[in-house]
Amino acid sequence: MSFFSWAWGWISNGANWRGPGDIPQQILAHLEYSGLALLIAVVVAVPLGVALGHSGRGSAVVTNLANAARAIPTLGLLILLTVLAGFSPLAWLLPLVVLGIPPVLVNAYEGVAGVDPDVKDAARGAGMTTRQQILRVEVPCAMPLILTGLRTSAVFVVATATIAAYVGLGGLGRFIVDGLASSQYGPVAGGALLVVGLAIAVLILFSVLSRVLVPAGLRGSERSE
Repeated sequence: MSFFSWAWGWISNGANWRGPGDIPQQILAHLEYSGLALLIAVVVAVPLGVALGHSGRGSAVVTNLANAARAIPTLGLLILLTVLAGFSPLAWLLPLVVLGIPPVLVNAYEGVAGVDPDVKDAARGAGMTTRQQILRVEVPCAMPLILTGLRTSAVFVVATATIAAYVGLGGLGRFIVDGLASSQYGPVAGGALLVVGLAIAVLILFSVLSRVLVPAGLRGSERSE
């Protein structure tokens, strides 16, 4: 049987949609893990990227931080933290946060640093404080790139949140890990397909958010991280 045959046969089985540990419960758990990790990544990376972008002197810092985070193997960090901290939330949460920070940090920095100097001068000439200049001018102008970074980070985190199953938690990775352990290929293929579907749903969500939050005249400035 092909991958899609295994996946569809398992997903279309009504028994997998009912009872403890069913598909809806694991999707919800997967979204909870991903959402928490993404939220922490955003809280850390957006203010830092905006501040460094406003100063115009943070290119080396952003590049080094992003490259260092990308160089860390997510599964390797998970195993290390599990050995050091046991089966605690830190073991699965920190690797996802580390994975999610670079796209958000880089795009927030580049978005603010790339705001037209004439626009910044006009804001200062209008008597805006530094805070007002950042929040009312620079961040709105940088919003297309910021959202692109968030989108990239969200897809990375959703696709990798399956690692939570390696430390005994739920999420869609539970089907993959348990299926491999019992040599049942239906749950493995089905879980993987659901992760792909969830990542596609994230892309669609951010496409909608971009149309809602970004003025039409700025949408052309988006680019992939």
